[in-house]
Amino acid sequence: MKTTFTIASIALAISLGTAVEASCSAKYYQCGGKYWDGPTCCEAGSTCVSEPWNEYYSQCIPNEHITNKPVATTQKPVTTTKKPVTTTQKPVTTTQKPITTTKKPITTTKKPVTTTQKPVTTTTQKPVTTTQKPVVTTTKTTTTAKPAPTNGGSSDYAPLNGGKSGSGSTTRYWDCCKASCSWPGKASVSGPVDTCGKNGISILDDNTQSGCNGGGGYMCNNNQPWAVNDGLAYGFAAASIAGSSESGWCCGCYELTFTSGPVTGKKMVVQVTNTGGDLGQNHFDLQMPGGGIGIFDGCSSQWNLPSSNWGARYGGISSASECDGLPSQLQAGCKWRFNWFKNADNPSMSFKEVSCPADLVTRSGCKRN
Repeated sequence: MKTTFTIASIALAISLGTAVEASCSAKYYQCGGKYWDGPTCCEAGSTCVSEPWNEYYSQCIPNEHITNKPVATTQKPVTTTKKPVTTTQKPVTTTQKPITTTKKPITTTKKPVTTTQKPVTTTTQKPVTTTQKPVVTTTKTTTTAKPAPTNGGSSDYAPLNGGKSGSGSTTRYWDCCKASCSWPGKASVSGPVDTCGKNGISILDDNTQSGCNGGGGYMCNNNQPWAVNDGLAYGFAAASIAGSSESGWCCGCYELTFTSGPVTGKKMVVQVTNTGGDLGQNHFDLQMPGGGIGIFDGCSSQWNLPSSNWGARYGGISSASECDGLPSQLQAGCKWRFNWFKNADNPSMSFKEVSCPADLVTRSGCKRN
């Protein structure tokens, strides 16, 4: 009876697994996180990686690019197989109650219980160990844009002595173009901001022409914002800072404290990766997908989507539901605007220069010397 039940359960699990796989997310697509209502599994060859510091976003990462992180999809089968073990122990407890006075039968009935548990433990643990070993041993180096940060929090950065500070304004944009700080020689940095190919992932040579000028270089997908917690977010921006120049702000980081609108009191640490002649002093143009393409339009050539999908040229889309019209790789950053950012419309802010969090440097590939 027990053997027949186990085989049937495995057959059912295989059947269910096949049905789920058909609707799983593709590589580098979102597969989980707070407010996420899409698929929570990944296509073959990739794994849904959760980010403990970021409850809003999990991503399907190719298995060869995974470091040792918790994997939600591989743990579920383990939880399912343990339930029958709990069920088989209940009748054992029930049979012991009437046999209180006769000790010898009690000893006799416990032996089969021990015997039944051994195969259960052996059967469930082996698949778990086998699944996790490739995850631990898959290695580190990739030739693509870094898909996820490693940690995050307010302790990951600190104010810089003598750094710039003040108050100013914010706007929003996402034009898909190669960033100004992606060109060599802009500032004293470890290397220019990464330039990505049309897929938003593959890292190209620093001298690749921008897609906004007929070339193949674009903004990387991982340059979109994300929530660290309810009061802090990380992201990227174009900026113009009074008393400085592009060589002074390229790849520098600034803590913004919003002072108006529904995000009053919230903080966002941004790394400056771009600049623009249309920006006034102490102006930060926050990068968020669907925020408006602005002066240049690299999104049409990169994603082959009609301009109407990107919303108004200045301001972008106007509702969270319109995020579904963007490429799936950019929808998490678009929905961030309507969730963590509360759809704030160009809030004012105060700012101070800070050391760059490791997560931002990892995503951009650029650090000031």
